[in-house]
Amino acid sequence: MTAHDIWGLALSYVYAFGLLIIVEQIAKKLRWPQFISRKIIHIGAGMWTWAIVLLFDHWYWGVVPFASFIVLNYLFYRQRTFAAMDGEKESPGTVYFALSITILFLLGWRNQPDDQLHLILPAIMAMTWGDAMASLIGKYWGKRSFSFRGLQKTLEGSAAMLIFSTLVIWGTLLILQHYQLSSVLAGINSFYLLGKALIVASVLTGVEAVSPFGTDNLFVPLIGASLLFLI
Repeated sequence: MTAHDIWGLALSYVYAFGLLIIVEQIAKKLRWPQFISRKIIHIGAGMWTWAIVLLFDHWYWGVVPFASFIVLNYLFYRQRTFAAMDGEKESPGTVYFALSITILFLLGWRNQPDDQLHLILPAIMAMTWGDAMASLIGKYWGKRSFSFRGLQKTLEGSAAMLIFSTLVIWGTLLILQHYQLSSVLAGINSFYLLGKALIVASVLTGVEAVSPFGTDNLFVPLIGASLLFLI
């Protein structure tokens, strides 16, 4: 274990618990709906994957924070420890999100030049931003609803999922390419990457729409990474 690994672990837990506590306190003072607090935490957790990749020298230590939060989030969910994260009617989506990120890191990240970051990070970002914006826009501005096996969704929410997922997948691929964080992307035209992002985002929009009880947090990242691999 190097100094970077130690700092990475320390900062990961300080960030995670700091995010939970700060959002909860702000939500109480400003009387935010629990739904908004949950989405802020969702985005904050997903964005920390960039820090994981950059902070750690050894991948197996980098996997530890999200792996440990599979158990911690389950305990928080059962005990309703953080009102900002888990209400009585909420699904265990935070558990699924930590699980999907852990699986992707285990499968495709070794802190080497030939890592599969071009598969992992875009898929995680699609879940981080696409799902959050789909939920927020669908809840507060959704007017045209549809149902699938009892699931209630809105066309506005699905449109937000498509747009934001396309943008963040494309943006993530461009960042990885520009900073040479993925050798696979070297020399690839940016519009070709946009086409890939649009294809993947289109499928993930459907996945998000039909995934029940928070399982989109599991299926969207895993299917997104698989699609990026296939195309």
